[in-house]
Amino acid sequence: MNTATPTSAVLFDTLPTHSGPHWGVATLNAPAALNALSPPMVEALAAQLARWANDLQVAGVLLQASGDKAFCAGGDLRHMHQALVGGSGDPVAAVQGFFNTQYALDYTIHTYPKPILCWGHGIVMGGGLGLMAGASHRVVTPGSRLAMPEVSIGLYPDVGGSWFLRRMPGRVGLFLALTGAPLNAADALFCGLADHALPHTDKGALLQALAHAPWTHDAPHNRANLSRLLAQQAAATPLPASPVRTHFDQIQQLMAGQDLFDIDARLRSLQSDAPWLASAAAAYAQGCPTSAALAFALWQRCLHLSLAEVLRLEYTVSLGCCVHPNFAEGVRALLVDKDRNPRWVPARLADVTPAWVNAHFQPRHQGVHPLASLV
Repeated sequence: MNTATPTSAVLFDTLPTHSGPHWGVATLNAPAALNALSPPMVEALAAQLARWANDLQVAGVLLQASGDKAFCAGGDLRHMHQALVGGSGDPVAAVQGFFNTQYALDYTIHTYPKPILCWGHGIVMGGGLGLMAGASHRVVTPGSRLAMPEVSIGLYPDVGGSWFLRRMPGRVGLFLALTGAPLNAADALFCGLADHALPHTDKGALLQALAHAPWTHDAPHNRANLSRLLAQQAAATPLPASPVRTHFDQIQQLMAGQDLFDIDARLRSLQSDAPWLASAAAAYAQGCPTSAALAFALWQRCLHLSLAEVLRLEYTVSLGCCVHPNFAEGVRALLVDKDRNPRWVPARLADVTPAWVNAHFQPRHQGVHPLASLV
C-alpha cells in the first residue's frame, strides 16, 4: 500500500510476500535532481524507518530510487547554499538541523535491527553513499558510479565517510577522500562499499524473488536468507575491471607517510597513462586545499573512533565548514554560477595553517551534543 502522494520526494510502499511478513519499500523520488537529499526527504525517511523498525509485520526494508540515472547524488547543495548565503546571517542556525537529522539517519541505517537492501544503481555520491554504506545488503550494478567528491566543493567526505573510508583496504580511503575519484561496481565490491552486483535489468526478478522467499519475524534469519538470495541472483554478473584493484600498489605509494605535504607533492607530480589515475590527480590539484587538510586530519583522528564518535566529530567539522568560506564558494562555482572557478581560501595547501584547520573542529553547538544519543 502506497503511503505517499505521487508528488512526494520519498514514496513509501510495501511488498507483500507469500510467507506473510512484508517488506517496506522506500523510494527516493526526485529524479530530476538526481534524487538529491533535501531536509524533508531526510525527515520522512527517518520517521518511516522508525515505524518499520517497530512493526512486527515488516521483515526488512528495500531502499531504492526513481529513475535510471541515480540512486542519490548527495545532499541538496542548492538548498544548502541558499541557507548559507541567503538566510538570517547565522549559517550554523540555518544548517545544523539538516546535518543533525542526516547524520542520525545514517546511523540508524548502520544500526538498523532489520535487513536493509539498498539498490545502488547509477550515481551514488556524498549523502547518497551515506545512505547506502550502512545498509546490511548493498547492491551495485554495472551502471553504478560511486564517489565522495567533496574536495571539489570545499567540504570533506562526511555522512560517516571518515569512518567507512578508514576501513577500506590499505590507504585507498585516503586517496578517495583527497581526489574524489569515482568507483565502479567492481571497485565498490573491492573497497567494501557493496556486497553484491546485479544487472539493473534483473531488479524485477529480484523483487519477485523477495516476494516468494520465506521470511519470518527473526531478523538474523532474514538477513541470512537475503544474503543467500542475492548470492544466487548475482552469481554470473559480468563487471568491468576495478581501477582501484589495478592501481592499488601505486595508490599505496602515493598515500604513504604521515605528512600531507609529501602526499601533495606526489599527487601533483604524478605522470600516468592511466586515465583514472590522471583524472584523480587533476581533481586533487583543482580541489580545495582546506578540504584536503580536513580530510587528512580526520583520517588521522578517526582510526580508533566508533561510528557514533565519528558522526559527532563530523557534525562539528561540517558546521565549521559552513562558517568558513570554502563550502559556499565551492557550491557557487559548481552549481550556482557554474563558472567552475572557485576561489579557495587559502588558495594553496602551504598556506593552510594548523590554526585554520583546528578552527573547523571547534564546537558550535550549545549544551549537550545534538548527536549525544548515538552510542
